[in-house]
Amino acid sequence: MPVIHVTDRGGDQLTLAWTPGRSLMDELRDAGLGVEAICGGSCSCATCHVWIDPAWYARTGGRGRNEEELLSYLEGFDPARSRLSCQVRNAEELDGLIIEVAPAE
Repeated sequence: MPVIHVTDRGGDQLTLAWTPGRSLMDELRDAGLGVEAICGGSCSCATCHVWIDPAWYARTGGRGRNEEELLSYLEGFDPARSRLSCQVRNAEELDGLIIEVAPAE
């Protein structure tokens, strides 16, 4: 099963199994890592903001227009690393993905 390497908001590092067919948001929320996901993954709230390790960023695909707009309003927005975890789906090329849960805003 694919895995995700996560640094949580407290700086703790852990590895999670990433179930095929699930979004990154689903795994982070279900693991209790502070990802609120208020909109349930419909790309309308930005409460699932994460920073993707730069070495992995390109593999997650590009940000869509709505995602880009939502992220641009966040204080912690980093154009080189920010993604909404609801928009990142499990894919074979993402096995071992390294992320950090962005601060709550």
